[in-house]
Amino acid sequence: MERIDCVVIGAGVVGLAVASRLAQSGRAVIVLEAGNAIGTGTSSRNSEVIHAGIYYPRDSLKARLCVRGKQTLYAYCNRRSIPYRRCGKLIVATDSSQIADLHALREKAENNGVLDLQFLSSAEARALEPDMHCVAALLSPSTGIIDSHALMLSLQGDAENAGAIFAFHSDLEGGAVTPDGIVLRVSGTDEEWMASTVVNCAGLQAQNVASLLSGFPKQTIPPIFYAKGSYFSYRGHADFSHLIYPIPETGGLGVHLTLDLAGRPRFGPDVEWVSEIQYEVDPQRAESFYAEIRKYWPALGDGTLDPDYAGIRPKLASRTDPAADFRIDDRTLHGIPGLINLYGIESPGLTASLAIAEHVEHRLTASGRS
Repeated sequence: MERIDCVVIGAGVVGLAVASRLAQSGRAVIVLEAGNAIGTGTSSRNSEVIHAGIYYPRDSLKARLCVRGKQTLYAYCNRRSIPYRRCGKLIVATDSSQIADLHALREKAENNGVLDLQFLSSAEARALEPDMHCVAALLSPSTGIIDSHALMLSLQGDAENAGAIFAFHSDLEGGAVTPDGIVLRVSGTDEEWMASTVVNCAGLQAQNVASLLSGFPKQTIPPIFYAKGSYFSYRGHADFSHLIYPIPETGGLGVHLTLDLAGRPRFGPDVEWVSEIQYEVDPQRAESFYAEIRKYWPALGDGTLDPDYAGIRPKLASRTDPAADFRIDDRTLHGIPGLINLYGIESPGLTASLAIAEHVEHRLTASGRS
């Protein structure tokens, strides 16, 4: 049986950040990825937004890691010349009944240490975005957009330069918790590996990965719910320079307008609770998109939206339950030294990725078998 120092399962943006952090701290890291390349799942199917830290409960992991992650991510982009733009975003109230929601969001943001939000009247908001309709808005100047693939390539390069090895087309087939470490059986090899440290960053498959380890307390594995979000591209020119977000909805942040780094707009995601992972965009969903977008952009023309792509968010709460926090489970919860499971890493996972990696390293050190 081959002994391995550290195995990171999953090469999405969080797995890459964790692998890079641990490799640069001196660990011998192997990254297992079931796909044929980095970032083929949730990490490449999102809005590519650097979030400010507005929406999350005070002292939650999402709040703390988003705010910390935003700071470290902007600094990392500057050091590594990762394309990004701090374009800012407007959260808009489209009728007077939503103004109280804006004040509540601002208070929540301030509780999280986000102190730069500005309350704007309709006239002040329209001075920034003349084509937009609203009765009031919050301006978040520290929100931005990023080339997420360039970020992931950079993190992969950092990890490899520090000695990490990537194994693609490598599914975890099974394993076991033993007193000497964690035994892993990986597709494509007849050998078993004995790992001192395992970090489960498998995203949509994180619960399944944990369930494959015999001797692991299955009662600690949370349920998973799939929230599919579809995106539509815009056929034409839209004269917007900020991201435009409505008041949040259950399960998501509403059908918002985001921009890519070339200034092209796209709309989404919506929320569709599904039972399986599939990424086809139903063109019929455009009907509801038109209705939602026209609340803040009344001039949106008929027939201008085209199906683009979809993503799946790994939710730890169902559609009827309050939104759940990230779960980063270590020995203190499940009793297994050297094992950390990351569950429910949805938005703001991209923004928080570097802070999540920092947190994982600290938890490994604190909980033993570091």
